[in-house]
Amino acid sequence: MVLNLGDKFPNFTADTTIGQIDFHKWAGDSWVVLFSHPADFTPVCTTELSAVARLVPEFAKRNVKPIALSCDSADSHTKWIDDIKAYGKLTEFNYPIIDDEKRELAVKLNMLDKDEIGAAGLPLTCRAVFIIDPHKKLRLSILYPATTGRNFTEILRTIDSMQLTDRSKVATPADWVQGQECMVQPSVKEEELASLFPGGVSSVELPSGKAYLRKTKL
Repeated sequence: MVLNLGDKFPNFTADTTIGQIDFHKWAGDSWVVLFSHPADFTPVCTTELSAVARLVPEFAKRNVKPIALSCDSADSHTKWIDDIKAYGKLTEFNYPIIDDEKRELAVKLNMLDKDEIGAAGLPLTCRAVFIIDPHKKLRLSILYPATTGRNFTEILRTIDSMQLTDRSKVATPADWVQGQECMVQPSVKEEELASLFPGGVSSVELPSGKAYLRKTKL
């Protein structure tokens, strides 16, 4: 299955470290970050799950639920959590890991890295990231190779951008972080600026003479 941005994210039931879940019901009215892993008890994956566990309060501020997936059993995941907590010097681990021992979800959601072959001679699960909004629509998809760990600060940044641009007629420029100036969308007419952006809008002078680079701080 190839998922495009804006597609309804498919529902599924799965065993996890918190018991069986219906994905859409578990998500409720929250945003979700679903991120996959090649296998339990592997070095990069351990660092990643530890990093997300430390960021759970930041995800919660944004109404986001993280959930991991790895191609091993829920029982194996539970044992692995002890290592994850020890590595990150964590006192708790409070988000679920999906049991995908049969690799059904990895195949269904096209999460395989064909360049990385595991001990069983099968392609490893790549480091996929899916961000799903409260309407169950896919809003962002990133596929990292199995050998490259993810930057979860960047994933938080993208969520900040999407949540902001859902509320206001702006877009976020390169390297934007929360609190910086945004770009007014080109579709906004000049006569709308004062009502939509009472804090003011500035235009960047360009050689073309076109006033399409308009900035505002929200």
